[in-house]
Amino acid sequence: MAIFNPSFSSVNHYLETLPPDWPGGFWLHWGIFVVIIFAFVMPMIMAFIYFERRGLGRFQVRLGPNRVGPFGILQPVADAIKVLIKEDIVPAKGDKWVHWLAPVVAFVPALMIFAVVPFGDGALLADLNIGILYVVAISSISVVGIFMAGWGSNNKYSLIGAMRTVAQVISYEIPLVLSILGVVLISGSLSMNKIVEAQTIPFILLQPLGFLIYFLAACAEINRTPFDLLEAESEIVAGFHIEYSGMKFALFYLVEYAEVLAISAIITTLFLGGWRGPVLPSFLWFLIKVFGVFFLIFWVRSTIPRLRIDQVMAFAWKCLLPLALLNLLITGIEVIVLPEALPWPIIFLNLAIMAVLVVLWSKFFRLGGGRVEV
Repeated sequence: MAIFNPSFSSVNHYLETLPPDWPGGFWLHWGIFVVIIFAFVMPMIMAFIYFERRGLGRFQVRLGPNRVGPFGILQPVADAIKVLIKEDIVPAKGDKWVHWLAPVVAFVPALMIFAVVPFGDGALLADLNIGILYVVAISSISVVGIFMAGWGSNNKYSLIGAMRTVAQVISYEIPLVLSILGVVLISGSLSMNKIVEAQTIPFILLQPLGFLIYFLAACAEINRTPFDLLEAESEIVAGFHIEYSGMKFALFYLVEYAEVLAISAIITTLFLGGWRGPVLPSFLWFLIKVFGVFFLIFWVRSTIPRLRIDQVMAFAWKCLLPLALLNLLITGIEVIVLPEALPWPIIFLNLAIMAVLVVLWSKFFRLGGGRVEV
């Protein structure tokens, strides 16, 4: 390990010697970081696709992709080529403009989120003082693209999938935002960079219940299993994108993984200390934490079966929303009453509170089970 320390320290020294306004003027700064964001997001999406497919294969006692390239590593490239050469089909009675614009409207906001995500100390496109508010606002626009896809396809199954998405996003947006407010109260800032700088210890230890609520609500918002009701094959064929093919379908596929990457980066920033860490360069710590969160997301996908639509809605309103309100209240009391308290007693106190609340809520509120007759 000692062999690698000089290179890591030299990289850190080089990053520390960069001027605060690097790389210079507004347009140069904007252009360089846009290229960096694209160079980061697209390879990471392909890596996520590969690792999830290989990982799901292991979880389901099979091999996963293993034909294209060594260990199947070129499978995402082969899939991209396959969808690019497929015919682009538009429904005869659909709204062609809406049908065409929908994947673009869904994909662009997923990229725009990364404008305020810090990859290192000050290494971001725009250090907005309302950065997390910007993330919440921009991330909600993707659902408009999904609804446009359902409406423009002129297909009942597409429309049902799109309406499920709208209902799900509205329901889970409230506990998601309330869970973020606990982090804002502790850090005293809405800036993503300032939130990372405030984490002398990761906020997941000070906000364990907030992390749990945010993780579950975010998985529901980006329609990951067990909340993927907009694509429930056994109920509505393929949901909102049933009438899409070729590159437009590929854009929706990319949206899903871009949102997973965005959620992993936001969780890393808000709860895991972002780029902070010993020895290794800051961007490596950021990548390690992002991949750790992604592993947790696809572990949940491979383990838990899909819920019913009534259970998903009840989980948001009966479980996550009350718990998020209680978490905000408890955090506010701790910030006012115990502003100078040592962190470790607060950590154990919050872990105990989370355990008690989760157990009590699971006993008092039932989401409903058994067969539902229609």
